[in-house]
Amino acid sequence: MRQFSSDSAESSAIGVVDVARWEQYGLDGRMPFQAMWYTIPPGGSGPRDGHPELELSIVVSGVATVETADQVADVAVGSAFLLDSGEGHVIHNRSTDVALVVFSAYWMPLATREQAL
Repeated sequence: MRQFSSDSAESSAIGVVDVARWEQYGLDGRMPFQAMWYTIPPGGSGPRDGHPELELSIVVSGVATVETADQVADVAVGSAFLLDSGEGHVIHNRSTDVALVVFSAYWMPLATREQAL
């Protein structure tokens, strides 16, 4: 078993968002997905984002307000949200005192991976 801690992970800032990507653990090629933790401070928002990967996110602490072109939804701690390939999104932390921490796994859609082979 390997254990990973968000508390000791090396991270970098993307605007106000603190991002710790799992590439630092040397797992490339061992898993069918990539992963990261990210933290958004109280009152903060991530940058508008969109990418070819599917992204499954689990809220570890706080409440994520997820904004897409179609909707805005609050996702509570212990719940998850799935962003489709190419789906534009912004993640907000509306709390005034609690940091939002999210774990995300992301991967290329099967059809895209099969075309690349």
